[in-house]
Amino acid sequence: MQLKNTLVTFATGGLLLTTALTNAQSDRTSQKPIYINSRAPLAPSKYLELPLGAIKPNGWLHHQLEIMRDGATGHLDEYYPKVMNDNGWLGGKGDGWEETPYWLDGAVPLAYLLDDKALKDKVLKYINWTLDHQRPSGFFGPLTKKEKAGQKMESCADGEDWWPRMIMLKVLQQYYTATSDARVIPFMTRYFKYQHENLKSCPLKQWTEWSESRGGDNIMAVYWLYDRTGDKFLLDLADVLYKQTTNWTDLLGGRNWAIGAAVNQTDQKWMDRHAVNVGMGLKTPAEYYRGRKEPKYLTAVKTGFTDLMTLHGLPHGMFSGDEDLHGNEPTQGVELCAIVETMFSLEEIIGITGDPAYMDALERMTFNALPTQTTDDYRSRQYFQIANQVQVSRGVFDFSLPFGRGMNNVFGPYAGYTCCTANMHQGWTKYASHLWYATPAKGLAALEYAPSTLTARVANGVDVTIQETTNYPFDDQITFSISLPNATTFPLDLRIPGWCKEATILLNGQKLRSDKGGQVISLTRVWKNGDKLTLQLPMAVTTSNWAKNSRTIERGPLVYALKIESDVTTKEIKEEGTYYEYQPKSVWNYGLPKALVDDPAKNTTVTMKPIPANFVWNEANAPIEIKTTGRRIPNWKLVEGVARQPVTTREGIYQGEVDSNAETITLIPYGCTKLRVVAFPVVK
Repeated sequence: MQLKNTLVTFATGGLLLTTALTNAQSDRTSQKPIYINSRAPLAPSKYLELPLGAIKPNGWLHHQLEIMRDGATGHLDEYYPKVMNDNGWLGGKGDGWEETPYWLDGAVPLAYLLDDKALKDKVLKYINWTLDHQRPSGFFGPLTKKEKAGQKMESCADGEDWWPRMIMLKVLQQYYTATSDARVIPFMTRYFKYQHENLKSCPLKQWTEWSESRGGDNIMAVYWLYDRTGDKFLLDLADVLYKQTTNWTDLLGGRNWAIGAAVNQTDQKWMDRHAVNVGMGLKTPAEYYRGRKEPKYLTAVKTGFTDLMTLHGLPHGMFSGDEDLHGNEPTQGVELCAIVETMFSLEEIIGITGDPAYMDALERMTFNALPTQTTDDYRSRQYFQIANQVQVSRGVFDFSLPFGRGMNNVFGPYAGYTCCTANMHQGWTKYASHLWYATPAKGLAALEYAPSTLTARVANGVDVTIQETTNYPFDDQITFSISLPNATTFPLDLRIPGWCKEATILLNGQKLRSDKGGQVISLTRVWKNGDKLTLQLPMAVTTSNWAKNSRTIERGPLVYALKIESDVTTKEIKEEGTYYEYQPKSVWNYGLPKALVDDPAKNTTVTMKPIPANFVWNEANAPIEIKTTGRRIPNWKLVEGVARQPVTTREGIYQGEVDSNAETITLIPYGCTKLRVVAFPVVK
């Protein structure tokens, strides 16, 4: 069939965006624009989410997405039994819970970011089945137990868990912004009417506690639909959902919760400490703020996130969670699902609040915690990574939940629990689709940085294309090349990261201004075709302080870790398949000299290498090395498989035995490592 292009226009608070649809999709496309600015009485967002497809990744980020397409994201349904066999989301009797929607939550944006027809066709099978098989009541999803027995649902009690439907709603939201499929809005309206009529008799926790913990995702979808329809019952539904959801506002704002989680590893209220629930729950008060407009909800998010990172934060920018929150020791684990869910929560919170602190937090965990936890082919992953990870092997270690077979730290397609096999795909894809936002003032905002091209329609209906050329986060310069048919006035907002002391902005090679870090600046001016705006973000080598007075070396948005040579062994276990262990081949038990802490620039040498076209986050491709000196700590050894952290005293020096010889050591970006030390004791 010959495919024709159809132009679809999206309107966002006066900002218009266009995307091309094939005629195969446009058969079901609404001709109405999609308005994604807030509708009264909801609180207006500081920044507006752009339709999927408005941003196209370039450079290393585009290659990362290609790796995912060629790896698990593009092919999970071809080999993973839960998704492959008789899938419930295609009408079968197989998986009908979270893992298929999890996979789609990353595969759908990947398909439209890459404009990949084969992947679009693949994910559309699940979307079409879902949209075309909604029950008359409004309920949707895989067949229930009663339906599998050939009977009809007579009441909500015949339904099943609310939770996986929350994920599929996120999938449909993204799909709709990319395609304007006219089926989506009435589909969601019918389902939310079903919820509105039935949540009192079948509350969120009717089937599982997961729905209760994660109801904020449901509220987010309800407000998303209200922005598009204005149906008043949706506001009441959001109130009902909030009352039935874990009270993340009190937990995050009350402070005792984060403190207690640092010492409590019992089974008491463990769902409130489960790191993935926490990552999702972070956005709940911010989402509900939209309906209530009370500052306490945003204050709770700010207080809670600060407490989380103070008590449980690790150098890579993520809080611990193995599976529960577990303090700030660099030997604690972090679940991959928790990282990608926290990233998405921050992307939502950024739009609602406009707070640059959340933008910096998102950047740090994306460029450090995220890439290290998957293999180069994007088919295997760790369930838990460890910050100071000097080996990767089976074991129970210091995890709060090691599981029975000790598989949580190894790499493998299914090692640990398989939620991450399905859920890991949303991290890079949603980051790529949230590099840019629209502004209520009919402008654009570059709030996260990576090579990309944005196409949008700004003030006065003028089409603009902005190409962002950069090797960021490795390079300190970003160039925005602006193409438009005629001179146009609109605001262009840029984030100046908090780690940057002072940024310089050039326009067409001439200095325009300088600005301090930790803010978003707005450049409102007449932009002309061919304008080149250059943002320079000087990256100084610094150190930061972590658990037991340890030190981490940083440069710009990246943290640096000791490069450790490794032997990789392939093994297999009947229950969880193939997995990979990494054993160190080089020395790792170094302390950093106090002189480096006192003057990092003087005591380090930074070497930059070209970034290859086929860049992958691994040791061989690391485009930056930092060399310094270290001294071995003989008694810092693996005990029960764990490199427990030596204490650097309050005077700033580790008091145990230290080798007298200083050796040159090499550090590379944390995200490029598999084995590493990132939190170092300090020695003389």
